[in-house]
Amino acid sequence: MESIVQYFENIPSSHRSAILIGGLTLFLSLESIVPLFRWQYNKWKHLGINLFFTFTTVLVNFMMASILLLTCDWVVAHHFGILQWLPSMGLLWYTILGLLLLDLIGAYFVHWAEHKVKWMWRFHLVHHTDPHVDTTTANRHHPGESVFRFVFTTLGVLVAGAPIYLVFLYQSLSAALSQFNHANIQFPKRLEQILRWVLVTPSMHRVHHHYVLPYTDSNFGNIFSVWDHLFGTYAQLPNEQLIFGIDTHQETAEHSNIGNLLKIPFQTYRPPVGAKFDSENNSDQ
Repeated sequence: MESIVQYFENIPSSHRSAILIGGLTLFLSLESIVPLFRWQYNKWKHLGINLFFTFTTVLVNFMMASILLLTCDWVVAHHFGILQWLPSMGLLWYTILGLLLLDLIGAYFVHWAEHKVKWMWRFHLVHHTDPHVDTTTANRHHPGESVFRFVFTTLGVLVAGAPIYLVFLYQSLSAALSQFNHANIQFPKRLEQILRWVLVTPSMHRVHHHYVLPYTDSNFGNIFSVWDHLFGTYAQLPNEQLIFGIDTHQETAEHSNIGNLLKIPFQTYRPPVGAKFDSENNSDQ
């Protein structure tokens, strides 16, 4: 465990890049070998759009990285945060608790907020417009969303009192698990049923990308599935019933054009069609 700590305390930028690129390469390869869905679409155009947003996500995080590093140094130096206040519990349990806290605040809470706060949803909407969810969708985030996701990650460091090794370990696992749970791959059903009690699996996260409510507002987790089970946001839907994309942006020109995707947060708000139907049904009761 100590060797893992030492590695992530000093992980080179090239190694962090290798984790991102290696994950994309691995899951893109698996998608070509054992795809779950076999779509007829322009794969290169789709790849180009999502790689563009992957680049902007990396760029935003790189530009703001010093804030995260300074925050880690500050919480350790001032013994601030949950991990800093707890008695010694052993490095393994300390790391697991830290990962859970960072995932809760830096992934689950911000994701939940993006679906509940209208101005945040306008940015997050870009992620949901993808009609062909695959491993590249993992980093399909508007640059504005990348900023407030970074803010929540920094908040998670403050609350958890996380040292730098824990943050780099969390970010590496977050990137890898996000690529995994977005991947368009066939995965052993029995193994997935077991894993989803702890980790977010592809079939679990695909439900979140179903195009209408209430499924869009479910399964917010990224690494650990425990938060969805705990907060009552867990949902299931068979793969064969899934339709990817979002009900408010079904036109190709809207979800497959980088220029329009960048402008979506600043366009007129469109209420979710599923929410409209729910409202009408409730008013009849």
